Amino acid sequence: MDSVAFKDVSVSFSQEEWALLAPSQKKLYRDVMQETFKNLASIEAIWERDSVKVKKVVNVQKPSVPISV
Repeated sequence: MDSVAFKDVSVSFSQEEWALLAPSQKKLYRDVMQETFKNLASIEAIWERDSVKVKKVVNVQKPSVPISV
């Protein structure tokens, strides 16, 4: 999976564009951007957790003594 950065999913307005937005549009923008940021932060936390699990499995050493079943 490719990495996703906040800038990849955010929307930016110039000062002129921002001045043209109604207060309700500015509030909607803020709410959507906060939700987007929270979602990305959540994904990052899950990715880091799973990445640590994978590293632990990959770094497991082969036993020096054969294990018989």
